Amino acid sequence: MATKDRKRAGEFELIERYFAPLAAQAEGTFGLHNDAAVLPVSRGERLVTTVDTMIQGRHFLDCPPDLVAKKLLRVNLSDLAAMGATPFGYLLASAWPLDIQETWIARFAEGLAADQKIFGVTLFGGDTTGTPGPMTLSLTAFGKVAGETVLDRGSVKADDDFYVTGSLGEGYLGLCALRGELDGLDAATREALVARYRLPQPRLAVGRALLEEGLARSALDVSDGLAADLGHLLEASGVGAEIDLPSVPFSAAAQAGLAALGAPAQRLLAGGDDYELLFAAAPAQKDAIAALAERCGVPITRIGRARPQPGLAVRGADGAEVALEATGWSHF
Repeated sequence: MATKDRKRAGEFELIERYFAPLAAQAEGTFGLHNDAAVLPVSRGERLVTTVDTMIQGRHFLDCPPDLVAKKLLRVNLSDLAAMGATPFGYLLASAWPLDIQETWIARFAEGLAADQKIFGVTLFGGDTTGTPGPMTLSLTAFGKVAGETVLDRGSVKADDDFYVTGSLGEGYLGLCALRGELDGLDAATREALVARYRLPQPRLAVGRALLEEGLARSALDVSDGLAADLGHLLEASGVGAEIDLPSVPFSAAAQAGLAALGAPAQRLLAGGDDYELLFAAAPAQKDAIAALAERCGVPITRIGRARPQPGLAVRGADGAEVALEATGWSHF
């Protein structure tokens, strides 16, 4: 930061100043003065929860604090979307570098406050500490579903179709742009790719509709790369898949970024940071899924089908199998 910050407040002062206001509208948070909260789950509903951790330098680079906060929240909301859940709250555990300036934390809290209004969630508690290492942020999100069914990973049938929401590749290419790997890319395209990397759009309305209307059997969000995440569905369900590479939706910005990178299209199947929904549905649901896409204003594209034989085959325009250099992001 260019300006000299005042001496940073301690743990409880930071909580009271920046994070207690984020919890003010929720019953059961006790003003964040207790070590636990009481979560409101109504009769006939079940709790759905997920957690993600982001580490500075590994999961985010030089990024405005408010966007770091929003991405941390949204990647968790994307997991809830893949279960068909409606989010309502979250816990935040933050390990701040010992030399961080309080203005950074203030802007981080502002980002959370903005997204709380957009997504209808509130902070229920967490933990705040300092660290001599890189900033480490962990968020646990809570959602709820009615009834006995969720969109799990192990229900794909051998004749199902695979669909994805939105478009793929921009998040990965945005990271490439931040790393200086996309020489010659025009400024507007670079900005669009970086924005997609920094600010994912959780597909909550689509996920809820897929569950409530019984349109999908299995789903997950594409975070580590389409090929890797599809592999999780296949392994859990005991089936294989064929993906039609020309059918995978790549935006104009992604295609321009791919050209600047000098890589084949299949590279984007392993990129990660898409946070789109990948789901399996019976062929009979084709028209209903098209209607859902129009109703939600989110493109939904059929990209392939399940098959009894194990393994993943990606096929090019000529029908021949395309080799993948990698399947996705590895956390280790």
